[in-house]
Amino acid sequence: MALNRQWRLAARPSGLPKESDFSWHEEPVAEPGDGELLVRNLYLSLDPANRGWMTGRKTYIDPVGIGDVMFGSTIAVVESSRHQDFQPGEIVSGFLGWQDYALASPRALVKLPPELPVPLEDYFAVFGHVGMTAYFGLLDVGRPAEGETLVVSAAAGAVGSLVGQLGKLHGCRVVGIAGSDEKCSWLTAELGFDAAVNYRREPVAEALAASCPEGIDVYFDNVGGEILEAALSGINDRARIVVCGMISQYNAIEPPPGPRNLGNLLIHRARMEGFIVLDYFLRASEAIDALGAWVSEGRLRYRVHVVEGLEEAPAALNYLFDGRNEGKLVIKLAEPPA
Repeated sequence: MALNRQWRLAARPSGLPKESDFSWHEEPVAEPGDGELLVRNLYLSLDPANRGWMTGRKTYIDPVGIGDVMFGSTIAVVESSRHQDFQPGEIVSGFLGWQDYALASPRALVKLPPELPVPLEDYFAVFGHVGMTAYFGLLDVGRPAEGETLVVSAAAGAVGSLVGQLGKLHGCRVVGIAGSDEKCSWLTAELGFDAAVNYRREPVAEALAASCPEGIDVYFDNVGGEILEAALSGINDRARIVVCGMISQYNAIEPPPGPRNLGNLLIHRARMEGFIVLDYFLRASEAIDALGAWVSEGRLRYRVHVVEGLEEAPAALNYLFDGRNEGKLVIKLAEPPA
């Protein structure tokens, strides 16, 4: 009998997640009921949001319960189906968790087209929730205009690297903030950013002032904290601050102080707005069509960091917080069907 291997949440983390915050389970693979599908996960996306779901606080979704399978988005193959719209062998994506197999309702799944402009293991790097976050966060919330200056934090990450390239496609001067000289070089030499700031090596506010001589019109924030404060020090009148994430604070044991210069929002009549990608799922095809065209034309580039094996998921999650990930972080669970 086939076994379903799972990581379940065992404890609420204090600071960085530890492997002891998870527990490993193996149980027989269940059979689908009427209207259900059994899917086998192939790739698991690891995202900063995983950390927020591990707390006991409700955010935009309920947190993972102690003893429950850890949340996560996956790409999967249909193993067996008791629903007429899905057939064995079809490739789907859904919020199916840190496990080898899952029972799913058709409403919880999205079919992937048989032919993609990227390899299957690259899907999460440019499509799915990552691509939609970059596309709608920048274009709908940030509303960049040609000739404006866009600054992106965590710019070498999956979302940030797409945001910067989208900014260039829309005629912006783009400055990225990243955590190593290698990442900064990748942004400017390969992705076409106009400048990059290594926040580990130089004062960010001073570096942004030098890199953004005409000020900041759009700031896409993935980090929060001191870097947000630095960006706010350079905003122009009517600037837009897009709050996508605050990864610098996700592992904080005590609530960190907020930026000391929020008054700049008033002085410059700026707008600071958070968003959640779930709000845009009904418009997913718009983002996928646009992103797919730009990828096919060679106008969007990306990196994928693949870690082999479900057993590595707890340790690999912290790559997002210590800077070891290079591009979209994905766990490979199994070989895709030929």
